Amino acid sequence: MMKHLKNPVVVAFGCSVALVLIGSTFFPEFLTINYLLKQLHMASFLGVVATGAMIVILMGHIDLSVPWTLTATAIVSCAIAGGELGQNLKSLAEPAGLLTGALIGLCNGLGVAYLRIHSMIWTLGMNVIVLGLSVLYTGGFQPPGVPSEFMRFLGIGKLLSVPVSLYLWLAVAVIVTFVLKRTRFGRYVYAMGNSEKVTYLSGVRINRVLILAFVFAGISSSTAGLMVAGYANLAYQGMGDTYLLPAIAAVVIGGTSILGGSGNYLGTVAGAILITLISSMLSVMQMPEAGRQVIYGSVIIVILLSYGRTQLVRA
Repeated sequence: MMKHLKNPVVVAFGCSVALVLIGSTFFPEFLTINYLLKQLHMASFLGVVATGAMIVILMGHIDLSVPWTLTATAIVSCAIAGGELGQNLKSLAEPAGLLTGALIGLCNGLGVAYLRIHSMIWTLGMNVIVLGLSVLYTGGFQPPGVPSEFMRFLGIGKLLSVPVSLYLWLAVAVIVTFVLKRTRFGRYVYAMGNSEKVTYLSGVRINRVLILAFVFAGISSSTAGLMVAGYANLAYQGMGDTYLLPAIAAVVIGGTSILGGSGNYLGTVAGAILITLISSMLSVMQMPEAGRQVIYGSVIIVILLSYGRTQLVRA
């Protein structure tokens, strides 16, 4: 067992290349441009979700409301786009979806910041609440409505033969990298991950930072919800369930400390690509969803052990 992996980004990208090369020995199409673009297309959905997850984890917190934030966004946006709430409101489908995620994120941030309830407990509770509200609205059946043309453009559209979702992910990567490295908010996020108490004593309004981070995480999940709904051409119950563990795994694989305070977005990008390739390999092997979840959880544990327990000393 390696005591400490010095460059998780290199390891993650290296493993991705190894997976493609190994897979190509059994399935030659793994080395084709179409297959690689398809995997990057799928990775973009996960990568956008993992963006918000990373910001929260950098502060030493976690957001478990991802599944139903994503699902609720798709349900709301598709209902409005399909005219279920009035024909005059169709143009508000995407803003309403993003607002849904922002409101869920705001509730998460307020609960964690002011009620001082552990983020794991509070966000899990919010996830259940949103689930209940969604089921109450749909009656447990297929949600009404259809995605808008813009949602389909985000989900399946292409520019110069490259999926639009990849351009969106690239834009998100540039913005998040700039925010984390060049802004006061980014410095505060890292500082809170290292020591929330010291950051507070330094005069930082940590509650404001917490709320902004959780709102951003909600919007990230909502953006992915718009993309996934456009890709699937519908909203369906539990469409976000398959993104929670993979998103956390992508962040951790990329070298972000689960306790917060260290990590960079390039690592999350590498982690999202690796997780997507693993999922693709499991699909080819006809691995059931339950087996995939076991593997994702195992990957998180192995990576934590591989990166060394020196990160846990701060606890």
